[in-house]
Amino acid sequence: MDRAYEILNLCYQSGDMEQTLFPVVLFGKKETVLVDCGYPGSLDMLVEQLYAHNIQPSALTRLVLTHQDDDHMGAAAELKEAYPAIKISASDIEAPYISGELKNLRLQQGEALQDKLPDDQKAFGEQFCGRYRRLRSVRIDEPLFPQTQFDWGGGCEVISSPGHTPGHISIRALDHSYMITGDAAVIEGKKLVVANPEYCLDPAQARRSLEMIVLYQCRRYICYHGGSFRK
Repeated sequence: MDRAYEILNLCYQSGDMEQTLFPVVLFGKKETVLVDCGYPGSLDMLVEQLYAHNIQPSALTRLVLTHQDDDHMGAAAELKEAYPAIKISASDIEAPYISGELKNLRLQQGEALQDKLPDDQKAFGEQFCGRYRRLRSVRIDEPLFPQTQFDWGGGCEVISSPGHTPGHISIRALDHSYMITGDAAVIEGKKLVVANPEYCLDPAQARRSLEMIVLYQCRRYICYHGGSFRK
C-alpha cells in the first residue's frame, strides 16, 4: 500500500532549551508536498530528515506554508534556492506577508509590545523583532483557498483555521484519518488546546478554530508543536 504521509522531526538546541518541530510530507499521484519547513537555516536538517524517511529532496513538488511565523516559513527561501522547481503555496490572506509585500504581522506585534515590556524583558523583545526583520521573504507561486481538495495524503482539503494569524490554514484528510493543525492546536495534558495563546493575533477566533478542529473528530491530529495526538 502506498504511504499517505510521513512526519519529520526537526530538533533545535539552544543552550539548555530543546525544541522539536513536526513538518509533514504528503504524497499524491503527481505531487510530493512538504507542509511547513522550520526556522531559517534548517535546510540541511530538512534534507537529512527527508533522506531518513526515504524521500528524495528533489522529489518535492510543493511547499505549503500554514502561516507566516518564522518557525514555519523560515527555511522557505533557502529550500526554493536549492530546489527551484518547487512551488510554494499559502493561503491568499497569508501570501502578501510571506512574500514581503506587507510587513509581517508577528513583527508588527513584537514592535507594538516592545515599549510595554518591563526592562528585564526588553532585550528579549529586541531579539524577537530582530529575528523577523532578518526573515527572508519568498514569493507565493499558488495561493490556497478553503475547501479546495487535493489527492495528497490519500485525499485532503484545505481548512481555514484563523486566529493564530488571520490566514492560518490546516489540512484534513477527507476520510478523517488525520489533520495537520499547524499552530491552530497543540497537545497539552493529553488534549488539544490553543497553541501559544499569548501570540494569537485574535484569541477568540483561535478558540473557534480549535473548536472546529476538534469537531472534525479526526483519528490523528498532527500538531507542529507536540507531534501526534490520537483520538
